[in-house]
Amino acid sequence: MPRTNFQELLDAGVHFGHLKRKWNPKMAPYIFTERNGIYIIDLQKTVKMIEAAYEFMREVGESGKPVLFVGTKKQAQSAIADEARRCGMFFVNERWLGGMLTNYKTI
Repeated sequence: MPRTNFQELLDAGVHFGHLKRKWNPKMAPYIFTERNGIYIIDLQKTVKMIEAAYEFMREVGESGKPVLFVGTKKQAQSAIADEARRCGMFFVNERWLGGMLTNYKTI
């Protein structure tokens, strides 16, 4: 049973990508088309990738490995904190500092 609904993604506007001039060529396989100077993301591929990410994270969680939840946008801050606390994991929901993972001792 899919956990990701194509119509919900469409209704949420997930398919709207960056302006054509700001795109990253590595995203080419995931672009459906371009309209009015904005790339439209292929939601069928998005659903598949979300499902793959879900399965991966489920396996990580079941193995007992730690997970770092990151969401610094205002809309996501409380959900990130709530869900991380619910499963006893770490989170960053304020400003992300450069070097937080690679140079933590210096921060």
